[in-house]
Amino acid sequence: DPYYRFNDVMYRWISLDNWTYSRTFRTPFDVRKWQKVNLVFEGVDTVAQILINNITLGRADNMFNRYSFDITSVIKEVNSVEVRFLSAVSYAAEQSRCHKAYSIPPACPPPVQKGECHANFIRKEQCSFSWDWGPSFPTQGIWKDVRIEAYNLYHLIYFSSTSFFEKSAQQWNLEIESIFDVVSSKPIAGLVTVNIPKLQTQQTFSVKLQPGEGSIVLLVNINKVRSSPVEAWWPNGHGKQTGYNMTTTFIMEAGYQIEKFSKAYFRTVELVQEPIPGSPGLSFYFRINGQPIFLKGSNWIPADSFQDRVTYDMLWLLLKSAADANMNALRVWGGGVYEQDEFYDICDEMGIMIWQDFMFACALYPTDENYLESVRAEVSHQVRRLKSHPSIILWSGNNENEAAIASNWFSIPYADRDVYIKDYVMLYVENIREIVLAEDKSRPFIASSPTNGLESVEEGWLSQDPYDTHYGDTHFYDYSSDCWNWTVYPKTRFASEYGFQSWPSFSTIEKVSSTEDWSYTSNFSLHRQHHENGNDQMLQQIGRHFKLPQSADPIKKFKDTIYLTQVMQAQCVKTETEFYRFSQSEIIKGEGHTMGALYWQLNDIWQAPSWSSLEYGGKWKLLHYFAQNFFAPLLPVAYEDKGVLHIYGVSDLHEDHKVTLRVVVHAWSSLEPVCTLAKDGVTVKAQSAIPIYKESISDLLERCSNCTRRSCVITFCLVGEGGLQSPTNHHFLSSLKDAVGLEKTQLSVSVSQQDDIFIFVLQTTAIAPFVSLDVGSIKGRFSDNGFLMTEKKKVVLFYPWEPTTVEEMEKSLTLTSLMDVV
Repeated sequence: DPYYRFNDVMYRWISLDNWTYSRTFRTPFDVRKWQKVNLVFEGVDTVAQILINNITLGRADNMFNRYSFDITSVIKEVNSVEVRFLSAVSYAAEQSRCHKAYSIPPACPPPVQKGECHANFIRKEQCSFSWDWGPSFPTQGIWKDVRIEAYNLYHLIYFSSTSFFEKSAQQWNLEIESIFDVVSSKPIAGLVTVNIPKLQTQQTFSVKLQPGEGSIVLLVNINKVRSSPVEAWWPNGHGKQTGYNMTTTFIMEAGYQIEKFSKAYFRTVELVQEPIPGSPGLSFYFRINGQPIFLKGSNWIPADSFQDRVTYDMLWLLLKSAADANMNALRVWGGGVYEQDEFYDICDEMGIMIWQDFMFACALYPTDENYLESVRAEVSHQVRRLKSHPSIILWSGNNENEAAIASNWFSIPYADRDVYIKDYVMLYVENIREIVLAEDKSRPFIASSPTNGLESVEEGWLSQDPYDTHYGDTHFYDYSSDCWNWTVYPKTRFASEYGFQSWPSFSTIEKVSSTEDWSYTSNFSLHRQHHENGNDQMLQQIGRHFKLPQSADPIKKFKDTIYLTQVMQAQCVKTETEFYRFSQSEIIKGEGHTMGALYWQLNDIWQAPSWSSLEYGGKWKLLHYFAQNFFAPLLPVAYEDKGVLHIYGVSDLHEDHKVTLRVVVHAWSSLEPVCTLAKDGVTVKAQSAIPIYKESISDLLERCSNCTRRSCVITFCLVGEGGLQSPTNHHFLSSLKDAVGLEKTQLSVSVSQQDDIFIFVLQTTAIAPFVSLDVGSIKGRFSDNGFLMTEKKKVVLFYPWEPTTVEEMEKSLTLTSLMDVV
């Protein structure tokens, strides 16, 4: 396994060699009957010469492009085909050497990443040369489908449909674009029929295809029928994800017809950047079908260093886990790959909105003509391939490259800045943006993330400070401050990246390590951490609120440390996300109206410490269980300001609701509440965050006699009619290392099975913070985990992803709560 122990370094020689893939094949058809025969590669990774019968067809140099070679004149009955790859590492170094006029930083990744240099000189998955959460595996190979196509007259290459809503006529239209390779030497005329039975819409168009790359654009008006109105596509939690079966039939004069089956979706998206009363700057939020939507979610990275290991089931499980945690959005980050078609299909089905970066990240890039030509082909291919997906709501030019120039990450002398600014505008604005605007008028484009949006445009596409909270989106990381202190977080318009690291569970690490690796300070633990001082930063953050593990048993100490990193990460990201959610409806000192929280990062590329909430293999970290709660559609959020406790009611629901706020104060030493308060008739406003309760901590402690900050904890929830209920949230009044009255509890559990679900009944003798159930490598997830147990008994369900038994569950189960860490 390339992921085993130190194999990423041991196997480095593979990426420094050149590899050739070859085979022979028999042509399964009579070549003479076809006007054109093509050899088509959906994806070549990355630099290669392609030969058939020893004749060079051409070269590939872009992993994100589609290559089609005309082999009509060279194909025989029996053929040899060869793809001769060059080492991506040597090629990138050579390209950098040839760029003599000026250097294009960064040259190399930081040593802690154990990576390769000059990734920015090759159009390849940038993180395959290493990242601060992933290994260096610069692969060479055929990473997508390869096939032979033979046809006469004309052949369909791209097919897409995008929807538009005509406000004046209150009518939906569908724009259908088809791009053909026309072999015939003269134009071909014919008829195209579009049929959407469910919407009682059928239209026929007469068309003419020009020789060469012929394209047809059709505008279909959707019938307005009372009995079957158009159902729009909505994000997860806001409505249904309706799609309509559509058949498009091309009958051309030349005789044969093409029938294309596809799904048509109807949704509009606007990125709203407008002045806000009482605040300098502009808003930055998404309106879907005319409705403002708060984006809740995370950032997606490649699911494996070896893309062909990423199966449909793997994608489905990761995306289902996102939807199950109440997410409605993911950002496909610009240092990975444009994901496979199935990824976007699943997002369409699940209602997960996609912020789609173009694949440029944390670097400056060349703009010589060859490079730009390759990028133009890549962008036009990807936009044509993906633009039919309703889940994609935004194209974004790059990750952090505006910030890299603005904050001068690469120490460029001031005199040289203009060269790089010119390159920046040339690449993302004059090339990428131009193509996107020409190919796709149905969704917005921004040049970078973080950016100041329209303000960046005003400043010539490069703002003074892309992190300005009054415009656009922000990325925010701070490992030295106390993460429980909400005042350190930016009251931004949109938080598109933020996060904290943790270690994956022992069962995940165990698969790729040996006994001597199982300590937090082992060579292995250091080797897997690709973020400078990352392991120490986690301990530092843990130490602010928890006692560090001191066990004499090294393996217990390692497992306790892993558990605490997950508790710390969950609590940190919870605090920060709740801050973003409660800031959505207010402006304080000119800041606020936060309309998105996408933490870094959803998934993992291998088994290692990272910012993810899902481990490699899909297991939920405690953070992911917390996300299910902090992204809940209805949530009470508490914070303290100058000794006063404030509780907000946060709602993504489309209607106002009357609810009861229940505030319960517990002493750490007892399962019986010290005091309970129920505030009735609280109105939680639709799609907003409003203050619903405040009380000074001193009054609260007095009211609940015998309470001090150290001896008590507050829990609270919202309950409405018809089963409407929020998760129960908690607010700590002191660090848990200072808590008084916390006792080591006797936790017991019984497991039973009902249909496909397992039922865990937990019992405790004392209050137990951060109760964690772990069933090792049994695949599946719990209904709740990492919770504060304040009642004698709690029922937790386990949803398995593969068949298992009660016996296996009992054998694999470990139960941990905070007081088990010694």
